Amino acid sequence: MAAFKTSLFWLVIFISLGNSLVFSAFEFQVGGTQGWVVPPTNDSKVYNDWASENRFQIGNAIRFKYKKDSVMEVTEEDYKKCNSSHPNFFSNNGNTVYRFDHSGSFYFISGAAGHCEKGQRMIVKVMSTDEESPLGKKSAGYRAAVYELGVSKLVFVQFVLFYVASLVF
Repeated sequence: MAAFKTSLFWLVIFISLGNSLVFSAFEFQVGGTQGWVVPPTNDSKVYNDWASENRFQIGNAIRFKYKKDSVMEVTEEDYKKCNSSHPNFFSNNGNTVYRFDHSGSFYFISGAAGHCEKGQRMIVKVMSTDEESPLGKKSAGYRAAVYELGVSKLVFVQFVLFYVASLVF
């Protein structure tokens, strides 16, 4: 019986830690419901405004949804010039996910001719692990937690394990 209690205790701890780790990675939808499109003429900074309203961390991802377009991650110099000839990353599948694996600035442009010049470009600043987002600041973007299991399943499993553990202990 003691071995069962110990095993159950460690299982509850493991699930709890796993839950907190899962909730730390988010996926942000670039452009909200509009997606990755050429912005209106009077709003050429729409993507940079959106990016500056969010707090990106290592492990987060951004999703670009688009039609007949592409997305490129480029150098700062190529970003300023809208130069798409030497991208660090390129995708044109219409549903691109880009995951941040280090802190710093990331520069994205559209690869479609003339789109970058019309404002379809964005700078994303990813915080280092020692930086913290401001307390109480909420993301204005569309974000969804990235899960292997759904949130409801994880919460339910954790609830059941805590309940069983409270009965056993």
